[in-house]
Amino acid sequence: MRVLLIGSGGREHALAAALIEDPQLEALHVAPGNPGIAAIAICHAIDTDDNAAVVALAQQLEIDLVVIGPEKPLVNGLADELRSAKIACFGPSAAAAQLEGSKDFAKQVMADAGVPTAKSFTCTNQAEVEHALDAFGAPYVVKHDGLAAGKGVVVTNDRAEALVHALLAPRVVIEEFLDGPEVSLFGISDGINIVAMQPAQDFKRAYDGDHGLNTGGMGAYSPLPWAPADIVEETLVKVLQPTIAEMNARSTPFVGLLYAGLALTSKGLRVIEFNARFGDPETEVLLPRLRTPLAQLLYKAATGALAGEKLEWSSDAAVTVVLASEGYPESPKTGEPITGVDRSHIIEGTYIFHAGTTMRDGILHSSGGRVLTVTGLGKDLTQARSKAYEVISGITLRGSHYRKDIALAASTNAPQSGEK
Repeated sequence: MRVLLIGSGGREHALAAALIEDPQLEALHVAPGNPGIAAIAICHAIDTDDNAAVVALAQQLEIDLVVIGPEKPLVNGLADELRSAKIACFGPSAAAAQLEGSKDFAKQVMADAGVPTAKSFTCTNQAEVEHALDAFGAPYVVKHDGLAAGKGVVVTNDRAEALVHALLAPRVVIEEFLDGPEVSLFGISDGINIVAMQPAQDFKRAYDGDHGLNTGGMGAYSPLPWAPADIVEETLVKVLQPTIAEMNARSTPFVGLLYAGLALTSKGLRVIEFNARFGDPETEVLLPRLRTPLAQLLYKAATGALAGEKLEWSSDAAVTVVLASEGYPESPKTGEPITGVDRSHIIEGTYIFHAGTTMRDGILHSSGGRVLTVTGLGKDLTQARSKAYEVISGITLRGSHYRKDIALAASTNAPQSGEK
């Protein structure tokens, strides 16, 4: 099988690392890739916003399957054009990707599908915003309606801050605050069937103790020893299957990865948001634990053949920690050299996934806010944490920072707040 993976971040590096382990993989091409991916796959420097260029590359390389990593190409309709060219694609159509592209659309789908979620208002002017803020009260939850690269959500007790954030976008969704720990649970769908993955928890705040601004994610872990034993089955029955059925009923079948961000509230499970692709950094803990060959799994999803599929998982625990640039998330400083990212320094059962890196004159440099992700595998979360932190502590990037408390509470079987 010849696979073309679209993207250049840590999520795509984790996908590439899992894809190359599939015994049926003949060749792995990545566009555009990054220095870490280039060490294990063939990279192509093309503009992934140019749908025609991606289709032409896939045809030229005689690709059997295209896997789309980032959300922007999905919303821009890349999957539609690939399917029109008779190329199997793992990723939803532009219409189906609106589950991530529009918070308002996702709320409509959940309402029609009977999926439990927070009460909300969709607002397009200041009067509507102020009414919604007052109706729900603090903590205020304000979400920009469109794609915002993980930066469009504010949760705050400060009404003035909530109002300012709301007025930065032409359309916002304001909703009730959901109490309880947060969980990420992915489902792989072929448009009719959906297979649930294991749960993970990520950490959105920049600093220890869930302080600082929201980020794209500072770390994650899996499994969740404190979570309800039936969380996968409950999410499959109450969230994933009804959503896939509703999308199919709307004649916009969802083929790809459906990411459900959940809150385990005092009133039961609730959906916080949907994403239409593998989430970062959860992907970096889930894929190292997945035993099912990934290329074959994604090809089955892309070709409508998931019925009866069962996933196999390692019993290992995984913890991933993100190394972020100085100033992240407000104003990340880039262009700094990175040292210590050498395979000779890496202990067994650990991975380094590149997210925001570039090679300049043979030296690795930072090129983004989230630079690297280090994942450790172990017999339990304590051992996995130890491995991840041992490796990340040996990487040098001037001014960089990382959280020291990823999975700390969970390693003692207590839930952490995750995105709260």
